[in-house]
Amino acid sequence: MSHGRGKSDRGVVPKKLPNKAAGAIPAAAEAVEGRLRAKGNAVAARMSRRSSRVYDVGTALDGIRQTARGRRDAKFSGLLHHIYAIERLRAAYYALRRDAAAGVDGQTWHGYGIDLEVNLLDLSDRLARGGYRPEPVRRAYIDKADGSKRPLGVPALEDKIVQRASAEVLGAIYEQDFIGFSYGFRPGRSAHDALDAVAVGVTARKVNWILDADTAKFFDTIDQAWLIKFVEHRVADARVIRLLKKWLHAGVLEDGQITRSELGTVQGGSISPLLANIYLHYAFDLWVEQWRGRHARGDVIVVRYADDWVAGFQHRADAEAFRRAVEQRLGQFGLKLHPDKTRLIEFGRFARDNRSRRGQGKPETFDFLGFTHCCGKSRKGHFMVLRLTSAKRLRAKLHAVKDELRRRMHRPIAEQGPYLRAVVSGHGRYFAVPCNGARVHVFREQVARLWHRTLCRRSQAKHLSWKRMHRIVEHWLPRPRICHPYPNQRLIVTTRGKSRVR
Repeated sequence: MSHGRGKSDRGVVPKKLPNKAAGAIPAAAEAVEGRLRAKGNAVAARMSRRSSRVYDVGTALDGIRQTARGRRDAKFSGLLHHIYAIERLRAAYYALRRDAAAGVDGQTWHGYGIDLEVNLLDLSDRLARGGYRPEPVRRAYIDKADGSKRPLGVPALEDKIVQRASAEVLGAIYEQDFIGFSYGFRPGRSAHDALDAVAVGVTARKVNWILDADTAKFFDTIDQAWLIKFVEHRVADARVIRLLKKWLHAGVLEDGQITRSELGTVQGGSISPLLANIYLHYAFDLWVEQWRGRHARGDVIVVRYADDWVAGFQHRADAEAFRRAVEQRLGQFGLKLHPDKTRLIEFGRFARDNRSRRGQGKPETFDFLGFTHCCGKSRKGHFMVLRLTSAKRLRAKLHAVKDELRRRMHRPIAEQGPYLRAVVSGHGRYFAVPCNGARVHVFREQVARLWHRTLCRRSQAKHLSWKRMHRIVEHWLPRPRICHPYPNQRLIVTTRGKSRVR
């Protein structure tokens, strides 16, 4: 007999006979009666023992981290209770974005929080007894810098909670295994750490060639069977493996149709970045470590952020051999390099002089994480990696601001100003690196011009003078300032191969 979600289970039926009392008095027999489900908050009653136990979210995973760090071949069989712990689910709920879009169930963060404790108790109970069923992921699209659309998935709120809790538990294991040149979506590491690693690696090592690579449609081509095998290298808890399979097989809802596939993971879920790092750890990172030690004749650096990675080589022969080998390696796991975004270019401290002797132009540039990397010189004439805001990223952001200003055209300036202040401030916090102040300033000027044009179009009778517009801009749009240190000040690199750039 099966029950739908939220339905009560059948009553408890006794399976043992009454115990006979001593003597011959039948009335003294001990009767055993079945009982029905308790009315009211039955979930809370069933969960009272488990929820009353003391569970420290901060220290509960310390033992797992120590075991994973000390025993590289250890497999963990008891992980699910860490996931369905009420304290961890509650912390995962509060870590979600309050204004995030709702999934197919229409549940919002604020709506779920009205009866938060009851909802979390019910969710924990379903996870513990295997009754949790994820909802299909709602498909959404966002604009990319090249004008195309990036497909994203919007999971249901409960799925977000469970995925975030699972990512925290599994991350305690795999953070001990991940290699130093992996930077994407890892605690304590950011995109600027990866950018600094590239800049310092090219400057400090003998790098003359750069292989700028991108994995084509990575999240759509992940082989789910290989992913499960990779996870099983460390996770022996069948219930956690079953939970991951539920998310992979939940399907995607688009235009009223649910589609399921044996390939890919939905980009946008809380668990997706960790699964992507696990997949590339076994398919790419470990292999790179072995190839570099066995086949490279000169220095080799690698920096990976999610599915975007950059490799630097001392010798061109090593770079060409690596490209052929990595294409073959990724092909074994259903991945391939993007043909248009993968290039081998001459880059480094000697690139300008070498190309000049051959009668060629300036060294080529490459884009990585929103920055265009160029061969430059410091004020003292020393080589340095010059990082400038990517022109494609700059145009795409200005186009998005222009569209948003059109929608807010007739809003008061006091309402448009905070939005544009947040845009300019956020742009500066990411792109205001040393030697990129001019382009950050250009972005502020272009936003001011777009704002002035929008305000002038609100009325045909009045024209907003630039004298008054300058006062508005000075009040609302903060002036850019460099807020990041030089790469060698934030990233300590040694030449013995024990650094984060390896």
